[in-house]
Amino acid sequence: MNLLDTTLQSIRPVPAANLAAAQDRLDNLTKPRRSLGYLEELAARYAAIRGEVRPQVGAKRVCVFAGDHKVTAEGVSAYPSVVTQLMVKNFIGGGAAINVLSRRAGAEVEVIDIGVDGDLGTLAGLLVRKVKSGADNIARGPAMTTAECRQAIEVGIERAQAAARAGVTLVGTGEMGIGNTTPAAALFAALLGLPSAEVTGPGTGLEPGAVAAKAAVIERALQTNRDRCGTPLDTLAAVGGLEIAGMCGLCLGAAAARIGVVVDGFIASAAALVAMRLAPAAKDYMFFAHMSAEPGHRKFFASEGLRPIVDLGMRLGEGTGAAIAMQIIEDGVAIIREMATFAEVGITPGA
Repeated sequence: MNLLDTTLQSIRPVPAANLAAAQDRLDNLTKPRRSLGYLEELAARYAAIRGEVRPQVGAKRVCVFAGDHKVTAEGVSAYPSVVTQLMVKNFIGGGAAINVLSRRAGAEVEVIDIGVDGDLGTLAGLLVRKVKSGADNIARGPAMTTAECRQAIEVGIERAQAAARAGVTLVGTGEMGIGNTTPAAALFAALLGLPSAEVTGPGTGLEPGAVAAKAAVIERALQTNRDRCGTPLDTLAAVGGLEIAGMCGLCLGAAAARIGVVVDGFIASAAALVAMRLAPAAKDYMFFAHMSAEPGHRKFFASEGLRPIVDLGMRLGEGTGAAIAMQIIEDGVAIIREMATFAEVGITPGA
């Protein structure tokens, strides 16, 4: 049995008893019940995942998967594909937004070349796990074969396993790939049954006319690959991307390893959606960092009954929202771990 199948079989829902125990402690802390709102829900879910009433956050890591997309030949991005390589070098050099925000969060940044269309040479700190040199043009055929998709997912699973072995208890999804809002939107349209125009946004900054043209490219991709979009795995292979598959694997691997995974924005949520379709219980381990400015992201949250931690109008990607959300989750964990209970300070609630 391959790694993907064994991982799917090992994912179990977070026990309801764990969640109840965590909420009971929160309800007995020196504050009005539920007065910290969603922060308490985040703390309770993290505690339930860890199986500890007073957990602590261990190491944190944002895994940034980089891959190119040959659909950029259709004019769907304001930037050329070579920017993917340049940004990977920027990540390694520590000068990108994800580096800045991860430093603030106390999180390591791990950069994985899973599908960059080019040779990055020898870069200290870059993990080369290249499945192929860029996803193929989805407007003209599938992004990759099903076998290549499995391989890319398994790269993500392996990175989650490595994180767990290193003591990481919160792992974040990050990505870099010029043109990747196009396959992400195609996945949302295919898996949520939505019109292409409703999930298509400006990505790197397209003008309204170019956004309409991009939606038409996505619709053509869906029609071209219609017969290939049977299962969630086949759909990911047909209209997805290598870095999206890697993040899908990271979500699945984190759930199997019983660690929390902080899902970044629009593109990362497309990966998470595939993971949830492959293993519904994986949703229990996911924290959704933020609401992207991409219009399709709001559709996703409404469809899946989810709530973002913050809504800042961000649309950068890289894992930047995940790094911000990690700090907020850690604040919630500090509350459940460090606050005194009423009994400890001799207060009788309602007395």
